[in-house]
Amino acid sequence: MAVYTEVSAKEASALFKQLNLGTITAMQGCAGGIENTNYFVTTEQDGRTSEHVLTLFERLSAAQLPFYLRLMKHLALGGIPVPDPVANRDGDLVHALKGKPVAIVNRLRGRSELLPTVEHCAALGATLARMHLAGRDFHLSQPNLRGLDWWNQTVPVVLPYLDAAQTTLLRTELAYQNHVAACSAYQALPQGPIHADLFRDNALFETVDGRPHLSGCFDFYFAGVDTWLFDIAVCLNDWCVDHGSGQVDDERSASLLRAYASVRALTAAERQLLSAMLRAAALRFWLSRLWDYHLPREASLLKAHDPAPLERVLRLRAGQSHTPCDAMAA
Repeated sequence: MAVYTEVSAKEASALFKQLNLGTITAMQGCAGGIENTNYFVTTEQDGRTSEHVLTLFERLSAAQLPFYLRLMKHLALGGIPVPDPVANRDGDLVHALKGKPVAIVNRLRGRSELLPTVEHCAALGATLARMHLAGRDFHLSQPNLRGLDWWNQTVPVVLPYLDAAQTTLLRTELAYQNHVAACSAYQALPQGPIHADLFRDNALFETVDGRPHLSGCFDFYFAGVDTWLFDIAVCLNDWCVDHGSGQVDDERSASLLRAYASVRALTAAERQLLSAMLRAAALRFWLSRLWDYHLPREASLLKAHDPAPLERVLRLRAGQSHTPCDAMAA
């Protein structure tokens, strides 16, 4: 994840001691990602070594953070493998460092699987369904801040950077998504807190008894209350699409959906609108990558994502005559 704010171990040590996390023995900035400043921090206390992630929030304010951090805490307490934010004596999860709001969580074990198999997709699908169910009694609420309202606001900002074909695609898809959002089937979709950004690099796996085990999902800072189907679509568009060619892997798609449905069955409205939500998820991430690519912020270790793969996925999804539900039923 990008580093916008440089922090030394000496500068962070007081906060870690205040939270009773021990003495910092190592600290390293994280490359990859574009929203926040992140460091991996190793501490030692009473002869034990612990691994943490220190996040300084560059866009989100201290007032905006409780939703994300409380959701993570709620899911962690519910047995979902997510980072567990560290609280101070008063129970606060938001702290401060170098004039920025910060959070500290435990560092999850495992590594991201960038070439997922059907087994990885099944593990992801089942965990996603459990995550949705575990969030039903979460008491805070916040809309998906990168949802339809943001799309309508952001499209005019990026249009000057696009060619004619891209402009047509973006305008056509935005009009379609506004139409979908107004229909009765969309209003019937089950909703709740969603991750909204669960790409393959936001999950970790370990090998247990020779099989992949999902050991954690992280980076909840795009989370919000939205349709569970949108969350499923985000995962299908990343985990079950070949990044090089942009082609859908039907076997992985069916594996993810079957595993999800084994925990929470899809409703009729969800099956009806899956194709539309696959297009919505592709639009959301193509649009955000266009925005970050053409209007970047300065940061050391910054690596902006290429918008082209998501443009390919959107064109593919918009032209499909079948959905992953068809593959699941096969």
